[in-house]
Amino acid sequence: MNTHDEPIHRYTVGIDLGTTNSAVAYVDLEGGGEAPSRRMRVFNVPQLVNAGEVGRRPLLPSFLYLPGPYDLPEGATALPWAPDRDYAVGEFAREQGALVPGRLVSSAKSWLCHGGVDREAPILPWGAGKDVPKVSPVEASARYLQHIREAWNHVMAQGRDEALLEEQLVVLTVPASFDEAARELTVEAAARAGLKKVVLLEEPLAAFYSWLARHEDRWAGLMSPEQIVLVCDVGGGTTDFSAIVVRSGEKGLRFDRLAVGDHLMLGGDNMDLTLARRLEMKLMGAPGKLDAKRWHQLCHGCRRAKELLLAHVDARDTVDVTVMGTGGKLIGGTLKGTLAREEVHQWILDGFFPRVALDEEPEGGRRAGITEFGLPYVQDPAVTRHLAAFWRRHQALFRDQTDRPDPFPDFVLFNGGALIPATVRTRILEVVASWFRNRAGEGWQPVELDSPHPDLAVALGAAYYGIVRLGAGVRVGAGTPRAYYVEVARTDEEAGGDPSRHAVCLIPRGTEEGYEGTLEAPIFEVLTNQPASFQILTSHTRLGDRRGDVVDLDPEEVTELPPVRTALRFGKKGTAQRLPVQLATKLSEVGTLEVWCRSLKTPHQWRLRFDVRQQPEGSPVENGPADTVDEAVLEEARRCVAAVFNRGSEGGPAPESLPKELSRILEMPKQRWSMAIIRVLADALLECREGRSRSFQHESRWLNLLGYCLRPGYGDPVDEWRIREVWKLFPQGVQFHRQVQCRLEWWIFWRRVAGGLSAGQQWHIYQQLSPALLSGSTGKKKGKKKPSLRLSPQEQTEAWMAVANFERLPADAKEVLGGEVLARVLSKKPRPQDLWTLTRLGARKPFYGPVDRVVPAETAARWVREILEAHPVAEESVAHAVVHLAARTDDRVRDLPREMLDRVSAWLDGLEGAADRFRDLLLRPESTAARDEAAWLFGESLPVGLRLAEPL
Repeated sequence: MNTHDEPIHRYTVGIDLGTTNSAVAYVDLEGGGEAPSRRMRVFNVPQLVNAGEVGRRPLLPSFLYLPGPYDLPEGATALPWAPDRDYAVGEFAREQGALVPGRLVSSAKSWLCHGGVDREAPILPWGAGKDVPKVSPVEASARYLQHIREAWNHVMAQGRDEALLEEQLVVLTVPASFDEAARELTVEAAARAGLKKVVLLEEPLAAFYSWLARHEDRWAGLMSPEQIVLVCDVGGGTTDFSAIVVRSGEKGLRFDRLAVGDHLMLGGDNMDLTLARRLEMKLMGAPGKLDAKRWHQLCHGCRRAKELLLAHVDARDTVDVTVMGTGGKLIGGTLKGTLAREEVHQWILDGFFPRVALDEEPEGGRRAGITEFGLPYVQDPAVTRHLAAFWRRHQALFRDQTDRPDPFPDFVLFNGGALIPATVRTRILEVVASWFRNRAGEGWQPVELDSPHPDLAVALGAAYYGIVRLGAGVRVGAGTPRAYYVEVARTDEEAGGDPSRHAVCLIPRGTEEGYEGTLEAPIFEVLTNQPASFQILTSHTRLGDRRGDVVDLDPEEVTELPPVRTALRFGKKGTAQRLPVQLATKLSEVGTLEVWCRSLKTPHQWRLRFDVRQQPEGSPVENGPADTVDEAVLEEARRCVAAVFNRGSEGGPAPESLPKELSRILEMPKQRWSMAIIRVLADALLECREGRSRSFQHESRWLNLLGYCLRPGYGDPVDEWRIREVWKLFPQGVQFHRQVQCRLEWWIFWRRVAGGLSAGQQWHIYQQLSPALLSGSTGKKKGKKKPSLRLSPQEQTEAWMAVANFERLPADAKEVLGGEVLARVLSKKPRPQDLWTLTRLGARKPFYGPVDRVVPAETAARWVREILEAHPVAEESVAHAVVHLAARTDDRVRDLPREMLDRVSAWLDGLEGAADRFRDLLLRPESTAARDEAAWLFGESLPVGLRLAEPL
C-alpha cells in the first residue's frame, strides 16, 4: 500500500490543532481485512478535568493555565506521565481560567498569524501582570502538541517504541489561508513538542476527506462531472472557504481543489466578544466601562453561555453570566446578567450571517477592524459577505475550470464549531440559494453534505489523508492553491506608467507538494557581495502560467510574501561581480516554498530564506508617488558624495556644503528627496564610511546625512542589510569624541534609524545609556560608581530622544525611563523635547514596534492624570502628548479606563478651535488625523514615498 516511500508506521494520526478545541484521530494500519477508512477512531485525550483529576475526552480544549503560587492545591496539575507538571492544558485549564482569566492563555492559533507582535516572544496571557509567567504563541501551541504526544504515548504506546506518536505518520492541520510564516511557526511548534516530522493538511480539505471516508463506496453516485463543492469552515478563530470540483478521470470521477480564500481572523471568538459587548451594555449602560480583567471574565462567561445555549443536545433556554468584583468589592461589586437562547441566536444570525446580495463588499475591504485581546479581527463580521467576496473573486476561475457559463456551488460542506447550530447552516444555504436561483431555477438550493461530528471532522479527515498518502482511499488533487512568482526589474522605459508587477512564474498553481526542479529559462543575473532583495509574489486566481513564464501581474491579483533579503557571498575579495544564475525551487511537503540561486559558472548555490519571523512594523508603510530621477543624475550625486569623503579626492565640496550641492544636482530641495533617492545616497555614504575620520566636519556631516538618508530604518527591501552595516559602527563610537557636534549627531543618527534596529540592538544601546540618563533618579548613594558615560546637557536631550524612539525595548524599561521624564513634564513650562520623549515612551499605538512592548495602561493612566493635574488648562504642546498617551485602540489591555478618556476629552475643550482634531485622535482608532501626526511622532518628516498606513 505504501507508494510514497514513507517509513513503515503502525498508525496514521490526524491532529486538529484548533483555536478553541483540538482533536486527535487515527487509523490502525494493522487492523486486519477491514478497509482502512472503517478503522478510523477518535483518540480520547487524557487530560485534567478537575484539580488533580484526569479524565479522557474526545476534545482537548486549546487553553493553557499558568497557576499562581497559591491559587491551586499541591499536585493539582500533576499528570500520570508528568507528576511535576506546573501548568494545565485542556478542560481544567479552560474552567480554572474562566475564574482567573489573567493566567489563561487562549487563541494561541490566532496569535500565530498575528504579524503585529513577536510570535516567538513570551507575550501570553495578553495583558497579564508582571507576576504571571508568560509564553509565546509558538510555545503555547507546542505545549498543546506536547500534551497530545505524551497522552498518546501513555495510552497507546505503553513503552513500545514502534507505537510512539513521534514514530507515526502524523498529519497536522492548518487553515487553508495560513501564510508561509504561520505554517513554518506551526511546524516549529510541532518540533518543540517532539514531533520532528509532520505533514501539513489544510483544514477544509481535511473536513472534505472526512466526508469522503464516510461515503467512500457511494460518493460517485451522488455527484456528476463539473459540479462544485463549497467548503465553509468557521472555527473558533478563523474563517476559511475552499472550492472543490468534480472531474471525469480515466478511472471514473475524481476531485480537484480549485480555490481557497483569504485569511480571515473571524470565528467563534468574535461571537463571544459580541455577546460580551451586548451584556456589558445591559450591565454598565455603556460600552468599554469594564477593566481588562473583568472584561476577560465576561468574555469567558459568554463563551460558556453560548456553548450551553447553542448545544447540539440539551440546549438551555437561559444562562446566567457572573462577573466578580475586585479588591474590597469582591462580593458587592459582582455583576450578573442573563443571556437567552433566542436572543443569542438572533444576534449571531443578524450580525455574522446576515442576508446579503452576491455583489455586496465586506465593510472596510480586507482591513483589520476591532482589536480585542490584542488580536486584529476583520472589520466586517458578516461571514456571508466574505463568502460572497470569495465567490466573486474566483468566479472566472470556476467558469474556466468547469466549462459552465454560470457556475454555482452544487454542494456545501460545513465545518467548525461556529456552524454546529442548524439555524446557522440553514441561513447560509438560504443566502447562497438567493444568489443563484435565477441561474439554477426557482426553489433550487445547494445540497448540504452531512457532517455528524463537525468538531471531530478535521482530525478524522487528517487521519484518512494519512492512508491516502500511503496509496489507499480517494485522493483530492490539491497541489498548491496559489502560484508563486519572483519579481524582476524592468527599465523606466519598459514600465512607463504601467502599475503591473513584472515577474517570472516559479511554481504554477496546482503544483503538487514535494515538487523540486530548476528553471532552465530564463537565466537570471545577480550582483554578488552586494545587498539584494528578492520579492516573491503569490496569486490565488491566475491560470495558465507555466514555470518560467515572464508575466505582468495586476497588483489586485497578487499578494507579497516577506521578501528575501541577502547578499550572495562570492569570492575571497568580496568584490561585486555579475553572475549568471538559475533559480531552483521546491514546494516542501509542509506546503512552504524553498528557493535557491545556482551559479552557472561555479558550483556555488545559495538558499534564499524568507524572513518569515520579520515583525511587520506596527505602522506599516506604503509607497506613494515620488519624483523619479535619471540614473545619470544619481551617478553624479554618488560621485559628489565620494568626492567629499574619499581620501585623496580633490575638487569636492566642503562637508558642510554637501546637502546644498546634492540638492543642486538632483534639482530638488532635500525635503523632496524620495525613498529611492535617499537610499542610493545612503549606499554611497556607506561605501565611503572610512572618510568620516578625515575631520570632525566630515564625521558630523557623514552621520547627519546618513541618518537622514536611512530614516526611519525600514521601508526599503535592502534596509535590513544596511542596518547590519551601520551596526558595525556602534562599537567604534564617535571618532572625534571631543567635538560636541559629532557627539550630538551620533545620537541623532541612532534615533533616526531606530525603526530598523532589532530588540537586542536597542537593548544594547539602552544598557550603555541608562546609567547616564537615570543617574539622577537613582540618587547618589555612598559607594555608587559614577556613570562611565558622561553626557552634556545637549547630549542628554538627544540621547533621551534616541532611546525614546526604541519601541522594541521591554515595557518595564520604558516605564523607568518615562518616570524620569515625567518629573520634567510636570514643570510649568515643559520643554517640547521632554513632551515628545514621554509621548514616544508611553504611546498606545506604536509607530513601528510590536504592540506587546507598549507601556501598561495603568502606568500611562497615571502619567496622564499627573499631567492634567499639573496643567489644568489645556495647551496644544501638552495636548499632543496627552492624546497619544491616552489614545483609544479598542484593545482593553492597552486602553485607559473610560473615565480617564472622558476626563481628557473634557480637558481638551480648553483648546477651542483645535479641540475637535485632538479629540478625534483620542477617541477614534481609525482616525485619519493620525497621518498628520506622523511627522510629530517621528520627530521630523518621513521620506517622500513613505507614510503611515492603518494605525494599530
